[in-house]
Amino acid sequence: MELIQVYKCLCDLRRLRILNLLLQQPLCVCHLQAILGEPQVKVSQQLAVLRRAGLVEAERSGAWMVYRLPESRSELLSRQLACLQDCAREDPVFRCDAEAIPAVLREMSGPGHPLNQRCARIGRGTTQGR
Repeated sequence: MELIQVYKCLCDLRRLRILNLLLQQPLCVCHLQAILGEPQVKVSQQLAVLRRAGLVEAERSGAWMVYRLPESRSELLSRQLACLQDCAREDPVFRCDAEAIPAVLREMSGPGHPLNQRCARIGRGTTQGR
């Protein structure tokens, strides 16, 4: 992972917002779309940029693509994510995004959704479908 590649990814507000959300937990494109208020195609394009740079990983779970930050992170990425996390605490847009996660998960994730299964495994309870 090269420094310039990382900074190219970090120079876009949508990508920063996505990374900040993924710092909280893995999410599907549909959840990111709902939180960001962006069309699916734009969210997917930004995720593709982040994925090519190695800043996010994706895993297919049934019909869903679940995105997360890499478990094994370079020191460069870890430092940049820590900086983003610190800065995001002070920014109302990033705070609002993070606060929206539980409601979006409750509204959009039915019992069979992979994030429900993951939440149950890690002891966060389950989200309920509509």
